[in-house]
Amino acid sequence: MIHHVPLRPPARDFPADEWNVIEKGFHPEYLAQLETMLALGNGYLGMRGCPEEGGPNAENATLINGFYEIRPIVYAEDAYGFAKTGQTIFSVTESKIIKLFVDDEPFWLPHANLLRYDRRLNMKSGTLDREILWETPAGKQVLITSRRLVSFANRHVAAISYNVTLLNAAASLVISSEMAADAPSTFTDANDPRQTRIFAGRMLHPRRSYAKDRRIVLCHATEKSRLTLACATDHALETSCPHAHKVSYTEDFGQVAFTIEARPDCPIHLTKYMVYHTSQTASAEELCGRAEWTLDRVTTHGFQALLSSQEQYMDDFWRRSDVRIRDIKEERTKRSTVEIQQAVRFNLFHILQASARAEDTGVPAKGLTGQAYEGHYFGTPRPTCYRF
Repeated sequence: MIHHVPLRPPARDFPADEWNVIEKGFHPEYLAQLETMLALGNGYLGMRGCPEEGGPNAENATLINGFYEIRPIVYAEDAYGFAKTGQTIFSVTESKIIKLFVDDEPFWLPHANLLRYDRRLNMKSGTLDREILWETPAGKQVLITSRRLVSFANRHVAAISYNVTLLNAAASLVISSEMAADAPSTFTDANDPRQTRIFAGRMLHPRRSYAKDRRIVLCHATEKSRLTLACATDHALETSCPHAHKVSYTEDFGQVAFTIEARPDCPIHLTKYMVYHTSQTASAEELCGRAEWTLDRVTTHGFQALLSSQEQYMDDFWRRSDVRIRDIKEERTKRSTVEIQQAVRFNLFHILQASARAEDTGVPAKGLTGQAYEGHYFGTPRPTCYRF
């Protein structure tokens, strides 16, 4: 096993908390591990903990359990009984991208003047929450808050509540909500056997693409495994500021760009709904129809209903599964009670995210937090009965 020297983030920016994994400052040196730690999933759909802006990232991935491509296995010497093909999970259509421009200045974390930064995996509510106060080069202060969830109650659904408020001046804003298919992989280590293979050429082949008002649907299929994927997004914008929107799409890309004449202390609230459906038998037309049915339902009920169902699911989970830590002798453990409590709940939460809605699929070794181990799960050599 390859040994990596562990990187310990500074405690002042990553304080221990019983119910949250907290990041109080932007640290690009910890991108890869934070993307895994802050990932959200429900066992069917998983999204790594990358910024909404689409970067910077080590591996920007959205993964679906059981959605894979087939590859040949090449041996230095062949022999009878060797497997000839392998199956590899890969990142599907990326839909969580929301880019912000203030007076044509892009918000980009590595270059931004951050007056406040707080991002946290909220294990009690099952969400990834972020609050940023950004000062533009012109001195305009912009408050950005977001809440992301991958729904447990609605297996095919993810959503982002994205809020922008100018604090000290008016400005022209553009919020660009985007989705992109067949993006090249951004992360691999040829020396690490746990890392997934990189396929040559396209992995997702276009089948259908269309838009209806603020809704965009992209449908793709794999070549060898013959699996079909429909990804659909829809949007709701709430603000009293003057605004308009423009929709554009191609076979592999979709964009809804909102232009807003923002006033100070006038909130702008964008809700982005994301839906994924996959099938090995349904036609592209049928799968797109399924995605739209799901969107119709969740957009009618709204983000608050999704959040309420998420919190109810998590309340029930913690009522049945929580392990509470008390009376730790810190001189022996070298860790505080809060740190150990956080670690126990973190592990329980990620087990839930890897397995809750896996249903007729396996549980990958890395869950749906990344492409390592090619999405494979490791079974037992003989039938085993587990009691819970």
